[in-house]
Amino acid sequence: MKTTLKTDITVKDICDGFVYNELEGKGLFGLSGKLTIQPEYQRNYIYKESKREAAVIGSILKGYPLGLIYFNKISDDRFEVLDGQQRITSLGRFITNKFAIKDETGNEQSFISIASDKQEKILHTKLLIYECEGTESEIKEWFRIINIAGVPLNSQELLNAVYSGSFVTLGKEAFSNSQNAYIKKWNTYISGSANRQDFLERALDWVSKGAIKSTIMYLSKN
Repeated sequence: MKTTLKTDITVKDICDGFVYNELEGKGLFGLSGKLTIQPEYQRNYIYKESKREAAVIGSILKGYPLGLIYFNKISDDRFEVLDGQQRITSLGRFITNKFAIKDETGNEQSFISIASDKQEKILHTKLLIYECEGTESEIKEWFRIINIAGVPLNSQELLNAVYSGSFVTLGKEAFSNSQNAYIKKWNTYISGSANRQDFLERALDWVSKGAIKSTIMYLSKN
C-alpha cells in the first residue's frame, strides 16, 4: 500500500461543503464534495454521545495536535476517510453550528458566536493527512489495524468493515438509524445503541440462527 503525507490541508478545506445527516447521525461529505466522510465500513458518529466532540475543538484552540488522519485515495479527486471520521465530523458539526462549547467563563458558544480570532485559528489549523492507495483488501485490513487503539470497534462494527455492499447499506439504514420509529419498541426487548450497531447485530444473530459463524456466512452470502 502506498502512502503520501499531506501537510497543507486546513480545517477550512476539509469542512468546505460539509454535509451532516441528522437522521442517520453521520457526516457525509467534505473537501468540496470530494471527500466521503463515512464510507460503508466506517462506524456511525459516536463522539456526540460521549461528548468528545467539544474536546476536539478545545484541542485545536489550545494548539494541541489532533493526530494523524488517513484518507483512502479513490482517484485523483475522490477520497474517503479511512481514519479520522469522528474528528472530521466534529469539526464540520461545530463550524456549521450543530453544537456549542464552553468558553473561559463557562458560557456556551457556537462557532458563529466565538471571537473572530478563534474562528480563524480553527479554520486555518493544518491537519496531518496520509493519503493511502491500495487494493480493497489492503485498505480494509489497514482500517482494522488502526482501529485497534482508541474506542475499539465492537464485533458488528468489525464485520461491517469486512463485509460491505448494498445489503449492509440497507441493513444499517434500518437497524443503525437512531431516528427509526421502531427503536423505542426494540429497546423494550434489547438493550443497546443503534449507532453502535447493536440492533443490526441482534437482527443478524436471529436470522442466522444465533451462531457467529452463521452470521459471517450470512453476511458473506448477501
